[in-house]
Amino acid sequence: MPPSNIGIDVPATNGQSTTSVEKNSCPKFLIIGAGARGNGYAHAVTESTNGIVAAVAEPISSKREALGRKYIWLNDEPQKHQSFQGWQDFVAYEYKRRQSQEAGEDVPPGIDGVFICVLDELHVEVILGLQELSLHIMCEKPLATSLDDCLRIYRSLQPPGTSSPNRIFSVGHVLRYSPHNMLLRQLLLSDRAIGDIISIEHTEPIGWWHFSHSYVRGNWRQERTTAPSLLTKSCHDIDFLLWLLCSPPPNSPFETPPHLPSHISSTGSLHYFKRANKPPLAGSATNCLSCPAEPTCLYSAPRIYLEQHLGSGNTGWPVHILVPDIEDLPPTTASALLRDRLAEDYSASSTPPETISKRPWFGRCVYESDNDVCDDQSVTITWDDDPLPTSSSTPARRSAKTALFHMTAFTEAQCARRGRVYGTRGEICYDSRVIEVYTFADGARKKYFPEQKGGGHGGGDEGLAGAFVDAVEAVGVGMGGEGGKEGKGRMGVEEAQRRYVGCTLEEAVRSHAVVFAAEEARRGGRVVEWRDLAER
Repeated sequence: MPPSNIGIDVPATNGQSTTSVEKNSCPKFLIIGAGARGNGYAHAVTESTNGIVAAVAEPISSKREALGRKYIWLNDEPQKHQSFQGWQDFVAYEYKRRQSQEAGEDVPPGIDGVFICVLDELHVEVILGLQELSLHIMCEKPLATSLDDCLRIYRSLQPPGTSSPNRIFSVGHVLRYSPHNMLLRQLLLSDRAIGDIISIEHTEPIGWWHFSHSYVRGNWRQERTTAPSLLTKSCHDIDFLLWLLCSPPPNSPFETPPHLPSHISSTGSLHYFKRANKPPLAGSATNCLSCPAEPTCLYSAPRIYLEQHLGSGNTGWPVHILVPDIEDLPPTTASALLRDRLAEDYSASSTPPETISKRPWFGRCVYESDNDVCDDQSVTITWDDDPLPTSSSTPARRSAKTALFHMTAFTEAQCARRGRVYGTRGEICYDSRVIEVYTFADGARKKYFPEQKGGGHGGGDEGLAGAFVDAVEAVGVGMGGEGGKEGKGRMGVEEAQRRYVGCTLEEAVRSHAVVFAAEEARRGGRVVEWRDLAER
């Protein structure tokens, strides 16, 4: 073969001593966005699947190099097909690689799928930009920051006149994939442990300092630059509720329709993190490091980052968000750099608004920030009776039911969901560790202790990554964007999507639509009818 005209040699994958046959049989993935979520999925793919993290696209060189050294080129120098400054560079490279391959040249193996882990507002741009490459896609939640953009993505992946996408598509609704929640769904829908579901109360406790980090000082603090906190933080909780109450139960016939909700309402606001609640002692201070009230302030940035986290030896999240290479630094240097980062501030009267909004300010006073997203919100979703006709004289039961969701910042627990499900024959309570079933007939209580896997979201991150990789592998790997073609793998895309991912593109868009309907209801002080939303 003549040398490739894109100047690349084919290397050993991931630095492992596998044979070329083994490497070529493993699905290969590109991580787009080397932040916390990108690293989380890279870890999950590497540690828990047969997949290989083969490349990274990230504009910040320190983040790109850190992920690459850990999961891709290890102690070697990155090769051209392993490291990209952005997804656009990868697209340009991939077109050239395919041209060279078609010309009979020796080129590196192609990427089978991508994990999209960039900022939420960039998802639609990336997905549409990758469209012509026909790669399998896992997009971090939320899918997009507006319903219009969600629908644009839907139409691009499943054009009018087609019954399903021609590639595997998954969204980061990780709550579906944790052992805890999979068992809970089995108990409710397959085992019918408490009969018909009447209602469910589900709470996401964000955690008091976590909310201040991400939604007051961090990237997700403004609706106009990102999206409402119900979408950015809790869209997978809404998806979790629809997975339990809307999606067909496990092992249902393929043609079983979803039990669609009838009405959606919501209340909530920014209750606490605003100037009216600033301690008088703080005066005009806007940064914790120059504030006289800092020693006694609950949200003191030095206490949260320097004492609570770095002081206890934690160099991971959240401190590595402020100083990405902090784990490689001597303790004195790490502390000094972290303090310097906390000292960064802006003037609301003289700093350009676009400069303020485009980055986080982790030392900023939580009462003087430019945040506006809700810190406490409730959503009510109701379903009407909707019996499903069957071949027998008795209709399948799809009873009226209600879901109550509460998202709040003001908790000790951090993202450890909890809830209670009320049924016609009993009730179930859960807290992310234990599931307890109480049955009315005999007064019995039975506790279940689901496997507590490592990783994020109770094993949900690894579960989702594993499901996506398995689906890609099932339809065939090594086809350079042709994995959806019939005959390339052991099953077609639609079957692999259903069997492994367990969530269709339509389901993913539907759960986002419920979030946008809840926001419409909250802002308008009204109840939104699903029928009206679906007809728009």
